[in-house]
Amino acid sequence: MASEQAFLQAHRYQLDVDVRGDGPALLLAHGAGGGVEGNFGLVLDDLGRDHTTIGPSYPGVGRTPLPDAPLDLDALADAVVASAVDSGHERFAVIGESLGSAVAVRAAVRHPERVAALVLTAGFAVADPVLGGAAQLLATLGMAGEWRAVSRLALLSCLSERQLAAMSPEDVEVAVDGVLAAMPAGMLAHFELITRLDVRDDLGHVRVPTLVAVPTGDRLVLPDSPRRLAAGIPGATTVEIPGGGHILDEADRAVWLGHVRRFLVETAS
Repeated sequence: MASEQAFLQAHRYQLDVDVRGDGPALLLAHGAGGGVEGNFGLVLDDLGRDHTTIGPSYPGVGRTPLPDAPLDLDALADAVVASAVDSGHERFAVIGESLGSAVAVRAAVRHPERVAALVLTAGFAVADPVLGGAAQLLATLGMAGEWRAVSRLALLSCLSERQLAAMSPEDVEVAVDGVLAAMPAGMLAHFELITRLDVRDDLGHVRVPTLVAVPTGDRLVLPDSPRRLAAGIPGATTVEIPGGGHILDEADRAVWLGHVRRFLVETAS
């Protein structure tokens, strides 16, 4: 244990961490270009009623500095785990969203004595052609300084067909403004990591209860990606969020929360 703690101290990014609630720990691994509030804000208060939620911000998000070098998945997984250990928790479930699912899988394989369960939403083991193409296009637009176009692509990719159908052109422009205002400095670095990461070989080494949530209306990470993720993890359970987009809205997040709460009760018993 001492050597592992020394490793975590020596090989991690310095992540800003949001800790809330009280009870068994839930470590939150957010997605690319987002953050803890953006991905989990709709359920933080509910989960915090009977759990401690630990939400580290990746490099380039909030007060976490962005390093000069490209992001490293091992270092990111170690840093996320270290954020929970530093908060006083020895063992915890990890809830990963999108990119955070790959971070969570790598954390479970590198730190099996720490990770007690996994919840993976809109996840992938390797970028499918749609996600890979979107990541490359975001990088091209960003390098050209077309940040409003980056925001528009991110928004339209993350919403489901149902969500888009409910929006007027004016609504879309307001939403693009919101994405642009909230876009973290590390967004392109996160998507660059997506183009390189591959945790397919990790999946068979996951030895903890795992719940995989599949938003069936996801147009950024196609639903077959989380299904393949689940198929590779021994004993994983799959649940679907019918029509859910890549970023779950309030109604879809409520469905997600019901599945997650049942899973947490089952794995704690």
